[in-house]
Amino acid sequence: MSAGPIRGNSLAAPALDEFRYDDAIVRKFTLATIAWGVVAMLAGVVIALQLAFPAANLGLEWTSFGRLRPLHTNAAIFAFAGNAVFAAVYYSTQRLCKARMWSDRLSNLHFWGWQLIIVCAALTLPFGITQGKEYAELEWPIDLLIAVVWLGFFGTNFFMTLKNRRERHLYVALWFYIATIVTVTLLHVFNSLSLPLAVVELVKTGQWPRGTDWLKSWSVYAGVQDAFMQWWYGHNAVAFFLTTPFLGLMYYFLPKAADRPVYSYRLSIVHFWSLVFIYIWAGPHHLHYTAIPAWASTLGMIFSLMLWMPSWGGMINGLLTLRGAWSKVAADPVLKFFVWGITFYGMSTFEGPMLSIKSVNSLSHYTDWTIAHVHSGALGWNGLMTFGMVYWLLPRLFQTEIWSKRLVSAHFYTSTIGLALYVLAIYTAGITQGLMWRAFDESGALQFPNFVETVTSLIPMYWIRVLGGLLYFSGIVMCGINTYMTWRARPAVYADPIVRAAPLSRDYADPPVPETALTTNIEFGRKLDAVVVKGWFHRVWERKPLKFSLLTLAAVVVASLFEMIPTFLIRSNVPSIASVKPYTPLELAGRDIYIAEGCYNCHSQMIRPLFAEVKRYGDYSRPGESVYDHPFQWGSRRIGPDLAREGGRQSLDWQIRHLEDPRQLVEQSIMPSYAHLLRQPLDFDSIQGRVTAMAMLGVPYGEAVKPGKAAAMAREQAAALSKQLIAQGGYDHLADTKALALVAYLQRLGTDLTAPAEPAASTQAAATETIP
Repeated sequence: MSAGPIRGNSLAAPALDEFRYDDAIVRKFTLATIAWGVVAMLAGVVIALQLAFPAANLGLEWTSFGRLRPLHTNAAIFAFAGNAVFAAVYYSTQRLCKARMWSDRLSNLHFWGWQLIIVCAALTLPFGITQGKEYAELEWPIDLLIAVVWLGFFGTNFFMTLKNRRERHLYVALWFYIATIVTVTLLHVFNSLSLPLAVVELVKTGQWPRGTDWLKSWSVYAGVQDAFMQWWYGHNAVAFFLTTPFLGLMYYFLPKAADRPVYSYRLSIVHFWSLVFIYIWAGPHHLHYTAIPAWASTLGMIFSLMLWMPSWGGMINGLLTLRGAWSKVAADPVLKFFVWGITFYGMSTFEGPMLSIKSVNSLSHYTDWTIAHVHSGALGWNGLMTFGMVYWLLPRLFQTEIWSKRLVSAHFYTSTIGLALYVLAIYTAGITQGLMWRAFDESGALQFPNFVETVTSLIPMYWIRVLGGLLYFSGIVMCGINTYMTWRARPAVYADPIVRAAPLSRDYADPPVPETALTTNIEFGRKLDAVVVKGWFHRVWERKPLKFSLLTLAAVVVASLFEMIPTFLIRSNVPSIASVKPYTPLELAGRDIYIAEGCYNCHSQMIRPLFAEVKRYGDYSRPGESVYDHPFQWGSRRIGPDLAREGGRQSLDWQIRHLEDPRQLVEQSIMPSYAHLLRQPLDFDSIQGRVTAMAMLGVPYGEAVKPGKAAAMAREQAAALSKQLIAQGGYDHLADTKALALVAYLQRLGTDLTAPAEPAASTQAAATETIP
């Protein structure tokens, strides 16, 4: 007798629906994954080479490290990993739901919309069109497009497929897909809230901004709040774009490849809910010893440490799924990719909580240690899992044998060796940096007072990283060749099989546990009857996708609000400083140039209250210093020195010549030349809109918001600075250039802390705390 579902009192067999899965969309996303993977890894090799050999940027403004680094990260995360996620979701969801995707049109709109987003990123980031927020650099029109494509096309199609499924219970992979879609939507929407210059100009003047200025926008958050929101987003973009969907991928494709059931259903329940609830709290550990409130930093550390347990629960569940199948791993390169990918997941999710410990973070933060950690996860976990999935899919999608299994094995060993070289070299570089920054000699002075000394010591490690990156890049090229040759051998017409499945009915009861299933599963060390009895409450949720999604959303929202509400509403978390005033219009324009050039990718503006940092850079940074920074510029890495107290340290002429060619002043510098800024004119007329935008965001600009006033003030300050520059023996033609605006901004940094606490009428500064 059939062990199928009981449908009321009727014993008649239900009518079966006939349909075909839509594998065409999976093919598209799979091919896009490989194509964009080549682009992302090539960009990574180029910027890695620039650190070891600065001339590799060819002296072009569009290929500098500051502009290409965001292109690399966006291509790796959203193009390579993103397309891999969509390929996995579209392939596995249809089979787990026994249903074709709800709308072929939405599937194709999703595919082409996502590729359009990636192309827009590739066209804007090298030209300095950026919001300046890590992993969220794309400007507001692209952000809107992301929201439409992600939720409108992808989310709608996915949830409607769940609604129309023919399989009653949601398999564990689908849980992680739900968490991904729900949480990424929340993260993207709230972190991307910004005020576009186009809106400002239309409201104030009724005119559309000239050129590409209409693309410019500024975060609605500032300073401490912006830092908190950014790393609430940044850490959880890693969690819910690079972790949860790849865990869903693991739970589906690893059992398929190994021909073994998932080790433990109960462990997957604990793994999922603890991961979803805990991960969202951990973002503030990226801001240890910075100007955020100590309670938020400590809370982030505590939850990060807790995160180790559910993360390893997922790793254990994945690796133990291979019990009894380890002999296959030696022969099957697909399983090798999966095993090493899960292993790197385990290593990364152990190291992450370790780096969140404040004493460890005091050494690792701003160093290349963090870079090594990120790449061990991105290249090891996401990359290797993607390659394993692609090689498993190729013969099934193209209905032919894979072109070269030997090339698959060569790819595995090449990538693994390259990955090992990369991360070991950069771990060494990061620890070396941290130790050198805090080293003192017998007299109590800094042992390496010149920052460039710490840079030159890393050059050998940077060359090893280039070699490792080239090997990893070679591996994905091998994958591209194998994919292309397999595609060429495809049949003239795909023979997509007809699938038959009964539609769901409302009168449903869970089937009894078949004795054969019980006997079989005992052999794997599990008792299916115990799973059914003890997991009954969860199986109810698994039948209700809407309820399951709302519970997931609730877990994320509760944690987020608990941290956000005090940070935004309790003024003592961000005490203001009487002497801190808004940037002048010229300095504000210079700040936008600083962001456009990607300077935040190499320089921090946050001196932590650690003795070595105060000794090297000056007094530590306060929360109130950045209250007018939209967005904040604390940074996450120091390839160059911290700039929080840069103002007044060097002459105007030194700053200009340093921009023109850093090596004429510091021979060992690896900073690219910004000579183009000495030639490019500054658009003074656009400054008024920027000042007005800041005023609309709450920055007290007073008289400067009057029409034409900001441009006049900027020209006046530029003329005064030009005279000062000429008096120092500098160039006499820079009064109307971007270089002078950028230097005006740099010369302002950190000077407010020691400025007289006299609120100016033009700024309407309010004081609640004065720094002595």
